[in-house]
Amino acid sequence: MQSRSLLSLITIAGLFILACKPEAKVETSTTESVSEEFAYDSILAAKVGADDYGMRKYVMAFLKAGPNTDMDSATAAQLQRAHLDNIFRLADEGKLAVAGPFMDRGELRGVYVFNVSTIEEAQALTETDPAIKAGRLVMELHPWYGSAAMMLVNDWHKKVQKKKI
Repeated sequence: MQSRSLLSLITIAGLFILACKPEAKVETSTTESVSEEFAYDSILAAKVGADDYGMRKYVMAFLKAGPNTDMDSATAAQLQRAHLDNIFRLADEGKLAVAGPFMDRGELRGVYVFNVSTIEEAQALTETDPAIKAGRLVMELHPWYGSAAMMLVNDWHKKVQKKKI
């Protein structure tokens, strides 16, 4: 069930690896040479909300196991499906830059990077998650400053996803 979230996490890792390779190139609309080290694209930077450093504000959310984890398997599966559907909805609306589970099945269950600049905005979004409402998960929210290129992950993910969850 968490395969799609896992795929998002794998996609992010792949994009970061590609970004580190100098020969990796992504076609963009207009390239303005700032220096030999950069291939600045002002249109793309504006599209993803980048500042002069290529960064932007987000809110990072750590999903933790909540107090209500004692559910039968059918109820848990239904809640997980609703949780994933909510993730996809938020991503499609542009409110979620990235999401994925931790794979060690510990207390820390997953991570979200919300495309919002305040904790209050992220809190309102977390309240739409059925797993949060049911107490199966709780979220810890932190303001975070990261690469604006993360806003491209969901579009790229759709190009590498072979199966729908």
